[in-house]
Amino acid sequence: MPEKESFEAVLKALEEAVARLECGELSLEEALECFEQGVKCAALCRESLKAVETRVELLLRGRNGDLKVENFIGE
Repeated sequence: MPEKESFEAVLKALEEAVARLECGELSLEEALECFEQGVKCAALCRESLKAVETRVELLLRGRNGDLKVENFIGE
């Protein structure tokens, strides 16, 4: 996996790893490699989400530095 893949690409790789593991047709070694890849992808997804959360919090800070919490109104 390239060093800086998009969140969506890493998430797709994670979903594929889960699907391969769920099929139950992998050898023990293949399953272990697949699991390891999935753990790495999950960690990358967590890191990306945390970075986005931090950026959003910075964008929502008021002039005095206080975080302005607003309700999200979805469509």
